[in-house]
Amino acid sequence: MDIPHSMRAAFIRRTGDVDQIEVADLPVPRPGPTDVLVRMTASVVNPVDLFVRSGAYRTHLPFPFVIGRDLVGTVVQPGPGVSGFRPGDAVWCNSLGHHGRQGAFAQYAVVASERLYPLPSGVAPEQAVAVLHPAATAHLGLVREARLQKGETLLVEGAGGAVGSALVQMAHDTGARVLATAAAGDAPWCTACGASAVFDYHDPRLAERIAGAAPDGVDVWWDTSGHNDLARCLPRMAPRGRIVVMSGLGRGDVPLPMGALYARDLRLLGFAISNASADELADAARHLNRLLASGALRARIGARFQLADAARAHAALAGGRVRGRIIILP
Repeated sequence: MDIPHSMRAAFIRRTGDVDQIEVADLPVPRPGPTDVLVRMTASVVNPVDLFVRSGAYRTHLPFPFVIGRDLVGTVVQPGPGVSGFRPGDAVWCNSLGHHGRQGAFAQYAVVASERLYPLPSGVAPEQAVAVLHPAATAHLGLVREARLQKGETLLVEGAGGAVGSALVQMAHDTGARVLATAAAGDAPWCTACGASAVFDYHDPRLAERIAGAAPDGVDVWWDTSGHNDLARCLPRMAPRGRIVVMSGLGRGDVPLPMGALYARDLRLLGFAISNASADELADAARHLNRLLASGALRARIGARFQLADAARAHAALAGGRVRGRIIILP
């Protein structure tokens, strides 16, 4: 197909508030020998996108910098050194928009072939793009870090959110028992995702209810909200339990009860998906594709914005006014 010389894109010239986002024409990027040019079908707004845009998450940004981490799209032109992708293939990526890589909020994006994966047949692009980043995060935390096993008990705090929902679904698929905390209105969704019990996180007796549901303790505890109340969670942990930390940027320090940590062989595991290697992301992609193909991984879509309204989409996520994922369409 003919490739145009210019494209619409949402980008920034410097980090800062949402008003730094511009939407205008930029040159269509050209793929290198091992890259693939992809036409964007759908993207999504992630919390980390706000951190990158604002400068809170420091990473190399070549300006003008196209924002956005994830995309589902169609292969337009593989580089001469690329095998396995052909024009017209449906594909996805969840590691654009940081570490020097231009982002996904554009009509076209160049993706390194090692970071590009086939989209399973029959999977709707919007449903796929909505889960790519949170589900890869869940995979890294559950499989690589916590090594969750069938029959173990996982407690997900903030299970109604994107990462929380992915955690519940992936752990349920593993055969683990999932306990969840969420807003009362999110309880039906968490149950549909596979949680065996859902507790209102505003309940003043929350700690007591968790203890009653897991009398032998929790094997893996993951607070997706970033509050990381270790003083509350450590007494509820089973021996050799694992606490996963992947959020909390800007929330400050939290007390660490050292006695409870070492005396019960507990492990505190921190990670950021942005640090994952291409091989680790590819391993996560294989897991995600299996779940996507089987229909075992889905997300709630709360709003859709056109690319021209990228700033409004960022503002909507920052304002917390949307329940569900915010999709970006070209």
